[in-house]
Amino acid sequence: MENVEVQGGVTTYKEMAEVIAKLGIVPLASLIPEHPSLNGLTKAENWHTGSELDPWGWRAQFPGEGLAGYGKFIKKKAILVSRDWFPAFVKAVGSSKELEERYNNGLASREALTLLQVIRANEGIDTRQLRSLGDMKAKEKKTAFDNAVTELQGTLDIVISGVQARQNDLGEVNGWSSTSFETVGHWMGIHGLTPYEGSREEAIAWLRSRMDATWSPAAIAWISKALSW
Repeated sequence: MENVEVQGGVTTYKEMAEVIAKLGIVPLASLIPEHPSLNGLTKAENWHTGSELDPWGWRAQFPGEGLAGYGKFIKKKAILVSRDWFPAFVKAVGSSKELEERYNNGLASREALTLLQVIRANEGIDTRQLRSLGDMKAKEKKTAFDNAVTELQGTLDIVISGVQARQNDLGEVNGWSSTSFETVGHWMGIHGLTPYEGSREEAIAWLRSRMDATWSPAAIAWISKALSW
């Protein structure tokens, strides 16, 4: 493990899975001071190659196989959270109130409410379908759509569950792949994870105790401030 936690030290999906399992939280790009990222740990020449060594493909493989929750969870940036840490992370970072209550109290956008209702009814829905069913296909609604999807990830209402290849009427791959979404509860359920039973304070303490073993003091201080712990 130690020999791969350096710049460009990770080559394979299995190696990266081990890093995520050890560190618990790994951002896709540099974000947390003195803390590894997927981008920093891997070789630049392997990105966007479409091979099994392509980290861009791994980002969807981890949630698809239930090894890590994936989404824009911290400061609107994409993060991978190991399956072992994820229940406590949801409790420590996610909202304690249902989105409907937050919306009624002016704490959530109408677009987020609409999209979450669509995702609940269509778990694993891809971006194109979500925009269509959420009545946000129009070009001028794209920014509102993107903001709402990011909002839902930041409150741990949804995760990015994978990437679906676009297909034509004949079932042939046609065009760019599309991100797919699930509610956090659904993703946890299908991958055998149960909700954290303690309080938010207990979840934070649980996470911090594990960070103390593998994270630098600067990284712990940064995430504590970023998440208001």
